[in-house]
Amino acid sequence: MSKITRDIRNTIEQVVAEDLSEIWQVLSGEEKRLVIENFNIQQYKKNQIIYAERDEPEFLWCLIEGKVKKYKDGIGGRVQIIRLIKSVQYFGYRAYFAGETYVSSAATLEPSTLGTLPMSLVEKMIRNNNQLAMFFIHELSRNLGSSDTKIVNLTQKHIRGRLAEALMVLLDNYGVEEDDNMTLKIYMAREDLANLSNMTTANAIRTLSNFVSERLIVVDGRKIKILNEPMLRKISKFG
Repeated sequence: MSKITRDIRNTIEQVVAEDLSEIWQVLSGEEKRLVIENFNIQQYKKNQIIYAERDEPEFLWCLIEGKVKKYKDGIGGRVQIIRLIKSVQYFGYRAYFAGETYVSSAATLEPSTLGTLPMSLVEKMIRNNNQLAMFFIHELSRNLGSSDTKIVNLTQKHIRGRLAEALMVLLDNYGVEEDDNMTLKIYMAREDLANLSNMTTANAIRTLSNFVSERLIVVDGRKIKILNEPMLRKISKFG
């Protein structure tokens, strides 16, 4: 086995070992070999587009390290962040199964490492592996449920509730820095935070300032420290 193949195998096995969905465990030996041979690792810079709306879906994407946002351009140039991707998570396959082009875009929030598998190979394996098919059915169903909840929250919650929810999404997805166990482990631009909360940047900045005044958070540039998580979750819940 060549060093390159060995390195790819080690990377893939490290990725799937951390994957709670157990996708690696449902593959046969031959399927694992095909994954290793066709898995391509790529490095992306901060704010680099991974794929764009109306692109043809060719790959199953896996975020190995870093942070990724899925977003959609709306009316008047406004952007809505649909979902945040964390490692190790698979994305970018729904459009292929639907037989259509991408209806949203994906880009990095920080320097990131991503892996790809051709969707044609994934489809071939799914047709021969019921457990793998169930994995994707489960993921698609879970994402659909999350999307339904997000639609209701974005349309019915007030600004405070939407921003509090966005902060909790960041906390639940990416956690906090180990040195203080309070600072969010993601430094998001105000515009991105507004796009995640379905509000203008000005409203996001004003609401953040209100949270600071209420001693719910501390803001230092792009760093946000959570001081009162229970109260933020309460605001998020009742909107």
